[in-house]
Amino acid sequence: MKTHVVRAVWLVAVVVASGCKDVPGASAAGALAPAFAAQDLDGKPVALADLRGKVVVLNEWATWCEPCRGEIPQLEALHRQFASQGLVMVGVSIDAFGTASDVRDFAREHDMTYPIWLDPDKHFATQFVTVGVPETFVIDRAGKIRRRQIGALREGDTTLVAAIRSALAGH
Repeated sequence: MKTHVVRAVWLVAVVVASGCKDVPGASAAGALAPAFAAQDLDGKPVALADLRGKVVVLNEWATWCEPCRGEIPQLEALHRQFASQGLVMVGVSIDAFGTASDVRDFAREHDMTYPIWLDPDKHFATQFVTVGVPETFVIDRAGKIRRRQIGALREGDTTLVAAIRSALAGH
């Protein structure tokens, strides 16, 4: 069996066993976030390292992902609620076939006002060892992962908000 197939089967087993909360390994809560870099919608280089000292929410998504579309209003609400307190929300688009203008149009149509980074080669998925889309990470000011949410945010689930508040408070 090929290595990537074995890894995928292992990750699925871990996700099922963990109840889809946190997956152990390089991207587990408490680990230092990988040194991820991409481009913004204007083609300018951006890097997670440039946001060190800030609380960051990274949301891996794609325009073709229905669960991603469903959670956009919640992410936008979190962005608006916590931006004034120092939170930086970033959407990481893994769309491989669209152009930056396609992703920009999608973001505009869905009222996404937070920054969007483009990652058509899926370096984010490799570096953060993601299982699929959407996935959301809360990263504290020291660059440590505080929360990993696998799958779409659920209405009424307050665990992501609690992780954001805790990271903003420095706890």
